[in-house]
Amino acid sequence: MIHRFLEKKLIKIAKSFPAISITGPRQSGKTTLAKKTFPKHAYVNLENLDDRYRAEEDPRGFLKQHVDQGVIIDEVQKVPALFNYLQEILDTADQPGKFILTGSQNFLLMDSITQSLAGRVGLLNLLPFGFHELPNKYQNGFSINEILLNGLYPAIYDRPIEASDFYPSYLQTYIERDVRTILNVNNLARFRRFVQLCAGRTGQILNLSNLANDASIDHKTARAWMSILEASFVVFLLSPYHKNFSKRISKSPKLYFFDTGIVSSLLGIQSSDQLVSHPLRGILFETFVVSEYVKFRFHSARPQNAFFWSEHSGNEIDLLLEHNDGLVPIEIKSGETMSRSFLKGLNYFQKLASKECKHSYLIYGGSKSYVHKNYSLLSWERLSDSTTFLDLE
Repeated sequence: MIHRFLEKKLIKIAKSFPAISITGPRQSGKTTLAKKTFPKHAYVNLENLDDRYRAEEDPRGFLKQHVDQGVIIDEVQKVPALFNYLQEILDTADQPGKFILTGSQNFLLMDSITQSLAGRVGLLNLLPFGFHELPNKYQNGFSINEILLNGLYPAIYDRPIEASDFYPSYLQTYIERDVRTILNVNNLARFRRFVQLCAGRTGQILNLSNLANDASIDHKTARAWMSILEASFVVFLLSPYHKNFSKRISKSPKLYFFDTGIVSSLLGIQSSDQLVSHPLRGILFETFVVSEYVKFRFHSARPQNAFFWSEHSGNEIDLLLEHNDGLVPIEIKSGETMSRSFLKGLNYFQKLASKECKHSYLIYGGSKSYVHKNYSLLSWERLSDSTTFLDLE
């Protein structure tokens, strides 16, 4: 098994809470991680009809039989009644880490936890691989275009399947199963069109009204569908940094996908060669870098501290990290050759926020890295080392 960065935090938090919830998108490796971390726990999958029937017919008995050994309950949101009975058991449990709850429908799972188990469950999120989690043979053997095409879902790396086969099937399963479960979407073709339009807008400031118009749906529907994509860990919204270094700043969030493989599939990109001259290659590269940092924070179980900053005049910072002792601005450029024009945004922001601005970074598509007095130039290849993000902390 490929080691997951979240495992260390999972082991630690399991010593403090009687139950742990691991949520994340389908096929992100939740079950594999839980089984590896808790090999002595029993395993029950509530998508299995027999297991679900037992849990529904006798929820108290179903849970009590696993108190001593511990149990991993997969897709636990399938039987919402379990949470009320689990509350009784957790209130008297004298050993932590006995119940490991996993689910791919975060919206439904978190609703049940909030209502019944608040304060009793340690909450963790597992997303697709971070680039630094991949074995060396993939880190060193793939070009950036191949990474953008393949994405970082575990299935691409642990079984013989091409990205062009995996993602269309994955998206179809997600649309047909999860979306209909969470929200009553009558027109699946229109929803798929909505997701495709979102893919074409990754890395852009979200204009929900324009998106709704292009998808031929109303604003309320667009907002509901966007919420489902967020709750299912398909997309995330990066908030603008609001401090008024300038009064003419953007106040709308940016839309990003967690995985570039999904974006490439939705955009109809079939090979890494297509990405060489693709008009959205730069945005895909930016999506890769930003999502890598966001995943790193999730897998470290730390609160998100990432923003972007943008003036209406065009000056912007792609990724702005907020720390107690200042701000870390990061520019992202897909070009392989360093250009002084890459530093325009960083130089502007350093002057504007000089008192709060710490060391700046430029992450680009080339292979050389070095430190300058005002900034550090980082190759995208440096993201293969988790300490790169730790250095930004």
